[in-house]
Amino acid sequence: MEHPTANDNVNLSAYKTNLPLSVLNGKTSSGGFDESDYYQCYGDGSSMTSRPSIAVSGYETLDAPPHYDFYANSQAWGRKRRFRPSLHQLHGNPEVRMSTLYQFIYSIPIQCANKIRCMLNIWGVILYLRLPWITAQAGIGMTWVIILLSSTITGITGLSTSAIATNGKVKGGGTYFLISRSLGPELGGSIGLIFAFANAVAVAMHTVGFAETVTDLMREHGAVMVDKTNDIRIIGIITVTLLLGISMAGMAWESKAQILFFLVIMVSFASYIVGTIMPASLEKQAKGFFSYNAGIFAANFVPNWRGPEGSFFGMFSIFFPSATGILAGANISGDLKNPTIAIPRGTLLAIFWTTFSYLVISATVGSCVVRDASGSLNDTLLPSTSMDSCVGLACQYGWDFTECINNKTCTYGISNYYQSLSMVSAFAPLITAGIFGATLSSALACLVSAPKVFQCLCKDHLYPLIGFFGKGYGKNDEPLRAYLLTYIIAACFVIIAELNAIAPIISNFYLCSYSLINFSCFHASITNSPGWRPSFRFYSKWLSLLCAIICVVIMFLLTWWAALIAIGVVVFLLGYTLYKKPDVNWGSSLQASSYNLALNHCVGLNLVEDHVKNYRPQCLVLTGPPSSRPALLDLVNCFTKNLSMMMCGNVVTVNSHISWLNQRKIKSFYRGVVASDLRCGVNMLLQGAGLGRIKPNVLLMGFKKDWRSDPSLATHNYIEILHDAFDLQYGVCVLRMKEGLDVSNPPQSHASVTVDLEPQLTTVFQKKQGKKTIDVYWLCDDGGLTLLLPYLLTRRKRWARCKVRVFVGGEADKKDEQKEEVLSLIKRFRLGFQDVEVISDIYQNPQPVNVHHFENMIGRFRVDTNPKQDSDSDPTRQQEAPWMITKQDLERNMAKSLRQIRLNEVLLDYSRDAALIVITMPVGRRDGCPSSLYLAWLDVLSRDLRAPVLMVRGNQESVLTFYCQ
Repeated sequence: MEHPTANDNVNLSAYKTNLPLSVLNGKTSSGGFDESDYYQCYGDGSSMTSRPSIAVSGYETLDAPPHYDFYANSQAWGRKRRFRPSLHQLHGNPEVRMSTLYQFIYSIPIQCANKIRCMLNIWGVILYLRLPWITAQAGIGMTWVIILLSSTITGITGLSTSAIATNGKVKGGGTYFLISRSLGPELGGSIGLIFAFANAVAVAMHTVGFAETVTDLMREHGAVMVDKTNDIRIIGIITVTLLLGISMAGMAWESKAQILFFLVIMVSFASYIVGTIMPASLEKQAKGFFSYNAGIFAANFVPNWRGPEGSFFGMFSIFFPSATGILAGANISGDLKNPTIAIPRGTLLAIFWTTFSYLVISATVGSCVVRDASGSLNDTLLPSTSMDSCVGLACQYGWDFTECINNKTCTYGISNYYQSLSMVSAFAPLITAGIFGATLSSALACLVSAPKVFQCLCKDHLYPLIGFFGKGYGKNDEPLRAYLLTYIIAACFVIIAELNAIAPIISNFYLCSYSLINFSCFHASITNSPGWRPSFRFYSKWLSLLCAIICVVIMFLLTWWAALIAIGVVVFLLGYTLYKKPDVNWGSSLQASSYNLALNHCVGLNLVEDHVKNYRPQCLVLTGPPSSRPALLDLVNCFTKNLSMMMCGNVVTVNSHISWLNQRKIKSFYRGVVASDLRCGVNMLLQGAGLGRIKPNVLLMGFKKDWRSDPSLATHNYIEILHDAFDLQYGVCVLRMKEGLDVSNPPQSHASVTVDLEPQLTTVFQKKQGKKTIDVYWLCDDGGLTLLLPYLLTRRKRWARCKVRVFVGGEADKKDEQKEEVLSLIKRFRLGFQDVEVISDIYQNPQPVNVHHFENMIGRFRVDTNPKQDSDSDPTRQQEAPWMITKQDLERNMAKSLRQIRLNEVLLDYSRDAALIVITMPVGRRDGCPSSLYLAWLDVLSRDLRAPVLMVRGNQESVLTFYCQ
């Protein structure tokens, strides 16, 4: 092999080609495709991946380093879009139309305070107008139980929502989007419709609470329009109409209104707390307020059920809607700048602080106000009145409310007066303002949430006759038609004009939604899909299942007929969706479970759908002699056990294979074929292996260690197997171990023979690895398979304690910037890899001794040709001896050859003590790189390494995604 100089002055840049004028003019040369031409126009030169041939790859090549654009569905405004080269472009010789490389998409996200939105929706009408009354009915103790039970359900649901929301990039549609993309259209569609309806009814509930407060204020000042009920209806309709106008004005106006409401509520809370510690005036005492008192606390601690709603679950059904605002932020996920961070953080913080506020208000109002009072200043306890004849706790404080208690005509006290918080407050108008803020903000949040959820449902075309409401208007795609539909539904329920009647209806629908959300989290976890990788890890699948069951049980305990209606609607819509079978593929957990069913029971093999989110490495393993099986199969078993399909293929038919697999407790299909040579047999396996749509997508084979001593045709056929796999869009993995692994020995017989089972040997892949490292050299982007396989390994107990280190190429003066870019990309994949190292010395010249070793390695395959004669013009040589290497072949592939030599030096420096090395496998062009030279690359790249080396090359299609859909 000839080099410019076989010494320290070897310079990789000497082999870079110049940019032709045709590329500058936006044209490709007529002579074919040139990799350097492609990449000179590939980026904008502003980041580490803009010129991969120099900055990251280290040589001129079409192979591209990892980049965000390869996995994104859109691009940032003002920057050119990058595209990953296809597998055909890498090892074939295509022409690329450069005009297809650039696309532009406008994206104008709106930043929204998710925590404030959730808290405002939770602090609704129930807080101000019903919590004191619930405390009077259930007592402080049972009220705390109701609050904590509700918060437990919403808290677990919040954890499940956070897990689902962080399992990829969330788009618009909120709760519906989360459930449908997790469980699929069958359950997601039905629960989306129910949740949108529940939000529309919630608008009515909060509006009625606001109208009730306004009506009470009017009656206190002697202003009555018709009567109390009709006044609530009139005020409610007017309020909903005004809120509709604010909502249709857009998210910017709505968000500003929410912040104003939040400030008003905070001031009202402060006014209430100050009022509880102020001395009680005679007027407040007449209404039942006596400031903090242990006797009042003790009396109000136990229940005192009254009326038809007087029961634990009756109070729970009225209170629970106040805890249902946790999904307010998720419902506008499309308008959040970073939903995967905003939803978990905002939802969980909102649950904590609102629960704390509920507990505090319940305890304080129950410690200050008696249950019954007349409000009359004349009802003081007279000296002549006997204490024995005085009824009620107020007798101890000098007040006699016996008459109103006996006649049940008391109008004040926490059992009778819904405005008790205003009465206790230091300045009552602030509480009134807080009521207005809480009710209007919650109504506004629901009025915004319901149309957006319904719009997303309409756009998916799961149900007939609703597509009309999915049309959006303006730059933010506002669902104006869905707003009008929500307005009509809310107005219809406002006519009921009774808060205690509306709340239980909503409770069942919300409980049904929460049950489905928790079941979605459980189902996605239990299917063991590789696509289930939520970055939020603080959840439990069993806790989610328990919460889902509890929600269903409580639904029937609250209102059994409403529970039957809700479940009936879900079942009906589920049946309709199953019957119509909408043409959607969202990579749901139901698809993942159908894969498991098909894999384990061979049922529904043709119903399995492919989606990048549920990508599983389904490996076709070429098993050779029995001695080469254990390590190879044990490694693949770590990827596929209880997860995906393994198929063992062998060109030699040996009856002992299945028994050997069973003895080793490896779940795998076995397929033996009879062929004239190894390559033909493997080609049959590549094209014929599989069951229905469950078929291999990754070929895994051992490294041909004896390629220099074997016949040259065997070497050529080995490399041709790799090219055949690439042609059929397979990913390819080649495993090399220091002690040797060879599956490429040609078959000796095609007859069925029986051999004794050999002893089961223990390999490195069956041992616990402890706190070692798995070193991943992600040098070229192959679709993500190089990252996915180590992630699957770390899910096994034997490898769980191993630390994954990701190495990428970079420049010394931009290491920190490039590290952050790669870390950001890996974080979006939710793999949990935190250790990224940028190695800049990857571009240094290889040591001369290693260059000489490489020359000796390929020496027997060298052929001398006339320097003026182009080897490409010698078809006879290519057909008769395609493994021979000419001088022109060496010069054309010089930089790639030097790169593999240098990479081996880097591996020896950085990964000497690793448990496993995973590195992106180079790809040689079928007609531009002789088979012996390509195999020499693989050999020199992986030689002299103590750890097993897994060379991986995906099929250049994404197997990782940071999207929910």
